[in-house]
Amino acid sequence: MTRTYDDIINLPHHVSTTHPHMAAIDRAAQFSPFAALTGYDAAIKETTRLTDERVKLDEYMKDALSDRLQIIADRIKEYPEIAITYFQPDAKKNGGTYVTAISTAKKIDEYERIVVMTDGTAIPIDEIISIDGQIFESMEVY
Repeated sequence: MTRTYDDIINLPHHVSTTHPHMAAIDRAAQFSPFAALTGYDAAIKETTRLTDERVKLDEYMKDALSDRLQIIADRIKEYPEIAITYFQPDAKKNGGTYVTAISTAKKIDEYERIVVMTDGTAIPIDEIISIDGQIFESMEVY
């Protein structure tokens, strides 16, 4: 009884003299799954990513924030540590996120309408929804 491959089964493994040996990882990459929908997973993640809606402040809150900015401007040489919460619009879709920056105020630029913190953060005044800090604790409430 002879089998089909008996004549070649014990021959030595062929090694090419012209082509270099392919690494196992490269050989496996040839047979890896093909991604027919390139970017599909990223698009799904972007669609499901949640954003916050911008809060509209009433005139009372705008005046209160303006007063707090004036207090900071008056005492900016003291480098008071403050926490400013502001809206940061999303670059890819409607809405955004609320961020709280905790640092000391370096400058309030009323022409550019930004608050510059000592860590380099530039906060648009029109996006601020709250300002807190020890500097305001000594203020009397009527």
